[in-house]
Amino acid sequence: MKKGICFILCCVLAMLLFSCAFDLVHVKQIPTQIESLPLSKASFLLEKEVNVSLGTGYSRKLKQGTKWHYVGTISYGDIYKTNDQILTVEASNVYEAYIVVSSGNLVGFYLPVQQSFSPLSNPQKLKMRKINFNQ
Repeated sequence: MKKGICFILCCVLAMLLFSCAFDLVHVKQIPTQIESLPLSKASFLLEKEVNVSLGTGYSRKLKQGTKWHYVGTISYGDIYKTNDQILTVEASNVYEAYIVVSSGNLVGFYLPVQQSFSPLSNPQKLKMRKINFNQ
């Protein structure tokens, strides 16, 4: 009888250990401070859809026709956000995200709540057209 109880207790303990939620997939984050420069940078319209692989098992699609507005600058590039789509970066957690663009390439994401930069391992060229902020 004692062996049966020990076996059941071991099984329950194993289930508890292996059923706990662990943060298994991480989004690389580099703490950074945003510099809010005068809004002299042009907004742009994304002319071609972009599929972005985050290296976390999740991907994101930047939709064609979205308007991106300059927010500020970090050492990795210029930060843009949009009201045309909801953009998040996802791993074991979900983070609100803006895009970071350098020399016409999407180089990563700025996570405003965490005040950090999440780099892409493979930057992607963006096909964009400058627009007036009011368009």
